[in-house]
Amino acid sequence: MANRHLSRSIVLQSLFEWDLNALEKKAVHEVLDRNVTEFAPNKTDLPFMEKLLDGVMVKQPELDQVIEKAAPEWSIDRISPVDRNILRLGLYELLFADRSEVPAKVAINEAIELAKQFGGDNSSRFVNGVLGAVYKEIGEPGKEEKSKNPRKKIAFEDMEIQRLSGAVVYAEHEGQIFLALVHDIFGHWTLSKSKVREEESFEDGATRALLEEIGLEVKIEDSLGENEYVASHPEKGKIRKQVKYFLAQAPYQDIELLKKGGLDDTKWFKVADILELNFYEDILPIVTKAITVLVGRGSK
Repeated sequence: MANRHLSRSIVLQSLFEWDLNALEKKAVHEVLDRNVTEFAPNKTDLPFMEKLLDGVMVKQPELDQVIEKAAPEWSIDRISPVDRNILRLGLYELLFADRSEVPAKVAINEAIELAKQFGGDNSSRFVNGVLGAVYKEIGEPGKEEKSKNPRKKIAFEDMEIQRLSGAVVYAEHEGQIFLALVHDIFGHWTLSKSKVREEESFEDGATRALLEEIGLEVKIEDSLGENEYVASHPEKGKIRKQVKYFLAQAPYQDIELLKKGGLDDTKWFKVADILELNFYEDILPIVTKAITVLVGRGSK
């Protein structure tokens, strides 16, 4: 069975690159093919993705007008690239998709989930507000309908657990401390992390993630903490993701992105420049703690 949430995520990533880089239509389809190969190699839902991508690009001027009418205090250029493309995608499905295939509530809920997954702290509320206003304007179609296939609710303690680990990597160079970070296609600097294999420890998983993504051989030195959150898995529904983070030392050397997986850059940063970067809400405390530990060592 096709995974429509994953398909929409892939289309969103392609729209984001189209918008940010002003790509031609042919180039956008090359981006889509690359993202499909990376995230959905069986390509079972490719026709749906191509139709959705083409539809949003063709209707983009009309969709932008609707967005600006629904959010008059926000010009389209003031809305973040991630949020405006989530809105374009959601509005296209809300206004132009076949309602027998994509009910209005599904279009709105899927856009909100994309905002939670890829947007900033307030993205889901903003997307919900704009799409909700348009939904009311068009007469709230399907308001009384109930889902034909409601997903069974799973208690938190019964959810499947997925283990992940990552690290804040530092190196000393010319008397200064540098941190190695990776940048994702949605504009955030973040940490390399990976699923922990069954036979691995969390430390081994973090070490492998750094080697696979940016080619650094690291030495794990300390634990920086952990967090746990609930995420939506395409086939399994809600799952618990348990992530452990470590402080790791590496040699200061040229780094390059070896494994993309939604990433588009990697760089060394001086500690003084770190807190000016755009981080995800759950990553910033981990990075801050690492800096505190490193600065504390230097003051002793």
